[in-house]
Amino acid sequence: MRPAPNQEARSRCMGAEPRTGFLLSVVAYSLGWMEPASHIWSDGELIPWDDATVHFLSHALQYGTAVFEGIRAYDTPEGTAVFRLHEHSLRLEASARAYGIPMRWSVEEIDQACVDLLRATELVSAYIRPQIFYGLGAIGLDPSTNEVHTMIGAFSFGAYLGEEGIRKGITTMVSSWRRISHNDFIPTAKGSGTYLNSVLAKQEAVRAGCDEAIMLNDAGM
Repeated sequence: MRPAPNQEARSRCMGAEPRTGFLLSVVAYSLGWMEPASHIWSDGELIPWDDATVHFLSHALQYGTAVFEGIRAYDTPEGTAVFRLHEHSLRLEASARAYGIPMRWSVEEIDQACVDLLRATELVSAYIRPQIFYGLGAIGLDPSTNEVHTMIGAFSFGAYLGEEGIRKGITTMVSSWRRISHNDFIPTAKGSGTYLNSVLAKQEAVRAGCDEAIMLNDAGM
């Protein structure tokens, strides 16, 4: 049984100094409010940001049947550099394969789409979010005959924890929520639905006055 959230949880917040490696244990990360960019890459086309809409009854919206990646682009003296773009695209492909979601675009085409999107948006320091997801079709739990869509978004993104977080560190707490067991989902795949677990932990930490949550597994490790 999961322990009840502690009313005095704020007192359990722990200070985490910058550059100490603590981020390896923080799983409910904090991406802040995103500023709209000019374009979204959608199934092979660059479309205006505001036109990137998904039908309410899309399977991914109903059940979280989507896989994604989070990729960073950095402003460098030589220009914008995308960190391990191809490796991220390979992992996206592996996640889709693990969940049985067909890929309409090759890994190399995903790479190029990310580059094309950055050029179109003229972003220099950015977060890139490619996602493959099930759309309309069957509303039951088997989406194998549904539409499959691939979309990529990017938005301006600076320091991961903010400049103040880098200078002063952040506060964390051990969440009363446990990380989903590796026997209950595919731990090597970035499936959208499984992140509800992290959302619960993050919200608990924020309510307790902390910046981030540290989640333990079902063995308390």
